[in-house]
Amino acid sequence: MTDPRLYSPDGRPRARLLGIAPPGETGAWNAITDVPGVEVGYRTVISGDGPLRVGAGPARTGVTAILPRGRDGVGRPCAAGWFSLNGNGEMTGTAWIDEVGQLSMPITISNTHAIGPCHAGVVEWINRAHPRLAREWLLPVCAETWDGYLNDINGGHITSAMVAETLAAARNEPLPEGSVGGGTGMNCYGFKGGSGTASRRVPFGSASFTVGVFVQANFGARHELTIAGRRVGAELDSANPMETTAWQGTASAPGGAGSVIVIVATDAPLDALQCKAMARRVPLGLARTGTTGSLFSGDLFLAFSTASDRLSDTGFPKGEPTAESLVVTTRLPWNRMDALYTAVVEAVEESVLNALIVNADMTGRDGHHSPALPHDRLREVLAR
Repeated sequence: MTDPRLYSPDGRPRARLLGIAPPGETGAWNAITDVPGVEVGYRTVISGDGPLRVGAGPARTGVTAILPRGRDGVGRPCAAGWFSLNGNGEMTGTAWIDEVGQLSMPITISNTHAIGPCHAGVVEWINRAHPRLAREWLLPVCAETWDGYLNDINGGHITSAMVAETLAAARNEPLPEGSVGGGTGMNCYGFKGGSGTASRRVPFGSASFTVGVFVQANFGARHELTIAGRRVGAELDSANPMETTAWQGTASAPGGAGSVIVIVATDAPLDALQCKAMARRVPLGLARTGTTGSLFSGDLFLAFSTASDRLSDTGFPKGEPTAESLVVTTRLPWNRMDALYTAVVEAVEESVLNALIVNADMTGRDGHHSPALPHDRLREVLAR
């Protein structure tokens, strides 16, 4: 059996197999699913070729579903916090996270114009899987990045039924990466981008905690790309049609346009402020890969902790309050957070590398082409 830290489930090499990885000890799968209980599902849509016909394709898109406590734990809160580096994007449900510091709903990630079907699909699925929970109100987290260079983004290829099926299929296991799920039609640093993941183990006395990261990478200009501390983008002489092809009916997109969504999970006992502090460290990991945070990139990050598994205290109250109604939680001391911050930065950097490396060329609507990061050429450049 191949080592999932080195190989994707389909046998393709990950960053570590190429000798490219930030420091730190990974979890068993080097994935967000190393955090106990976290389940992830994908639905990938690839169909059609040739000229764009809205509604008919070509389609290069999908949806990713992340369930912090798995399918059976929906409604049980996790401490949570989020951070926006640049607001040219969307992540629903964040006003409620700001209000109560908790996340109890699934997270879905897809393309920019699929926020509606994702939101509706989560509601439909919870109505079937957790009907008692659906009697109150549902505020799922739905995030997006823009795949319109390759995909018929206005064609309605993501449906609420598809999203519900993705949630039902979520599992705790090693994850495919690259052009899968919501990352199917995405680009990163002028190469084919998409879904990437990584994890880190963090010792804490006689115990240890896990930090897992999932990235939907659709950001960065080719000249910015930095791997293992070296600016390699200009030295990788693959064509870069995304910055030269006329599209969107007028001209090429500005370098760095796109977006990036990052989800950070941990089983370390954190409160909402500490989760927000974890989310604020995400840009440091992204910066190690070269990005400077383009105005045309929506950069939104969410962190949650699964440590305190308890009933929700945000629904309609029942009966009179008693001493047993009080919520008691445990958290790490603030002066022990640095190791977790380091884990976030390292895992974010490696997740982006995996999204780029576990990938292949893709041609989408109107012949628009996205080349894969060339492994052999990258090795040559880094060897110099």
